[in-house]
Parts: sequence; structure tokens; C-alpha cells
Amino acid sequence: MQIYLVGGAVRDALLGKPLQDRDWVVVGATAQALLAQGFVPVGRDFPVFLHPLTHEEYALARTERKTAPGYHGFIFHAASDVTLEQDLSRRDLTINAMAVRATCSVVNGVVTASVAADAASWQQRGDLVDPFGGQADLARKVLRHLTQAFREDPVRILRVARFAARFADFTLAAETLQLMREMAASGEISHLVPERVWQELANGLMQVGPSRMFELLHSCNALPTLLPALAANWDGNCLLAALDQAAHRQAPLPVRAACLLQKELESDPHCLALLRLPTDCRELAQLLLRESGNINASIALGSQQTLTLLERCDALRQPGRFEQLLLASECLACATDGENLVAYPPRQRLLAALAAAQSVATASIAASALAAGRSGPAVGEQIRRARQAAIAAVLSIS
Repeated sequence: MQIYLVGGAVRDALLGKPLQDRDWVVVGATAQALLAQGFVPVGRDFPVFLHPLTHEEYALARTERKTAPGYHGFIFHAASDVTLEQDLSRRDLTINAMAVRATCSVVNGVVTASVAADAASWQQRGDLVDPFGGQADLARKVLRHLTQAFREDPVRILRVARFAARFADFTLAAETLQLMREMAASGEISHLVPERVWQELANGLMQVGPSRMFELLHSCNALPTLLPALAANWDGNCLLAALDQAAHRQAPLPVRAACLLQKELESDPHCLALLRLPTDCRELAQLLLRESGNINASIALGSQQTLTLLERCDALRQPGRFEQLLLASECLACATDGENLVAYPPRQRLLAALAAAQSVATASIAASALAAGRSGPAVGEQIRRARQAAIAAVLSIS
């Protein structure tokens, strides 16, 4: 049995990043051998196991064969005679197809792998395994597919686009772009399940250069299948600039998703159900579409209209979501203006109004109203007048 550190951990360590999220490949072993040591199986379709002590993933070396369209259309073969190079050859990019030979020890009766933390020492010791030129492509900052087997898995189009967003200074090899175009033309992308599409899109949105993901999807003609309204309105679209504004502000995922999906919502109000978005992303995207224009124009609103806007956005009950809404509106406004705004007055103004409305002692107002014989809508109206007055005072408006 030989164990290797593989994939993203090797790539990132060679880029000078700390070792984390380690994945291991086991060569020359069987599932029964790992189960006998207490490894816990987690892969339903292929043999992946959790180490009983470290809980890291250990996968048997495997090969795969395409049998049907889509992401799940593969048969996997894992056996003790599968080599490391065979396992690495099924991966997507050269920079993800490197491995490091691990030192194995037995801890409490369980084989445990480790590698030197100093990536520079791997090559000196002869521990780095790089059969496809991944280290050279890292140095050249190139994203390049391994073999023609790349075309068998449509999710790799999304993965490469995600890597383009993460490694903003990398370029895509011309032959890989051509292959992705051929894959898009084949219609394979339509076989991807919505949950898998969203998982990759969400990951790409949270990278340093999210607009690059969608630029690449546009370049390889995959965008009409994934986000048809964005593709149809590509020229002059400011949503990609808004995504980079959101990344610059380290905005959370719902803000970035809301900016991205404005064209989709304008075109089809039901599209978010098809994309299977999480509730927080879906609700914020819908709210942004409805209210971004009103937020931009809120500078001219009086206290009553300002309170109405807060109520319509459910800001008093969900202040965190309202702050995200304002941040998304700011990103769109900056992208539309084509510059980084030093300040976005509607955001500061509405946050001040919200704080003023929240400061009203509603419980004491309700108690006083009830003591005076008022109830129901009358109490609510009295609270509303108090909130309006507080907003007027803090914003010096009527």
C-alpha cells in the first residue's frame, strides 16, 4: 500500500499557500483492507473513506468509463492494480493532477499518511509526482485540460470557469477553450442537475474575480444553457461589474447571487425555482429586483415614505437581510456608474432611518395605548407615527 496527497492541496502548497483540505489516494489496496482498519465508507458511487482518527478523505486509486450523458454517467473501477498515474489521468486540469508521496505510519492500529509541510522539499526528495506537466503550467499560470477524457464530464466546464474566477491572473489554454466549446455545442450541459450547477456557480461567485467565471462561460457558449437571460443581454450588461464590486467589498453569497440573477428574474420570475437556489439567495434576488430603483431614489423620500420603504422590505424584522439588500444596490449602482463610489448616500441614509425606527420603545407605547383603551390597528398606527417621528428627527426631514 502506498498513499499520496493529491489534487488541490498539492497545487495550493506549490503556490505558497498552507496545506489544508487534504485528500489522499491509496494505491495497491482494497476496500476490505481499509474497512478492516476502521475507515468509514462515504462514497456511494466510488470507494472514498474517512480516516477513523483524522476524518480526512482517503480514496482508492480508480479509473472511470463514460456510460451515459451527464455528471453521473460513469462507471468507476477501483482495484489494487490501478496505478497512481491512471488515477491522476482522469482529473480535469494539469495543475490538479499532481501528487506527493506520503510517509505512512501506524497510529492506534490505523495507517496514517503525512507529508512534509515544506513544498519546496518535495521535489528535492523526489516525492512530487507530476506526469502531466502541472508544475510547469502553474509557473506559466495556465489552465489546461489533461486529455480528451475531459469532454466526458460537463461539470468540468463549470469547474474550469470557477478556477478562472479563483486564479484571476491565469489564462485558459486555447485548446481547452476549443474543447469546452465543443462540449457546450454537444448539449451535454443540459444533463447537469440544477443542484450541481448551483454548487459550482456559488463557489465561483465567492472567488476573487467572479466576473471571469461568466466571461469564460460566455466565451465557450455555455451561458445560453445556464443563464439564458444574461447571455441574451450580454452586450452592455453591468451585472459582471457589480459582481466584482461585491467581491471587492467581500460581500456574502446572497449579495453576489442577487446581483448576478437580475436579468434572469426580469426575463422569467420563476427561474430561481429551476436553479434551486437557497432561500436566502432567492429572497434577496427577488427583493433587489423589486426595490433597487426605490432605494436609489430614497434620498428624496420624506419620513413617511422612508418608513413605508423599510416596511415593504421587512427591514425591521430582518435588518441583516436589509443591509445585504443595500449592499447589493450599492454594487449595482457602482457598476452602472462605471466607478467606485466613495459613498453611496442611500445606504447610509436608510441604515440611519432603520436604526431610528428600531430605537422606538414599542412595548411602552403599546402598554400606554392599551391603558387608554386603544387596541389593535390603533396601537399599530401609534407605533408607526412614533417611528416616523424618530426617522424625521434623525434625518432632519418631514
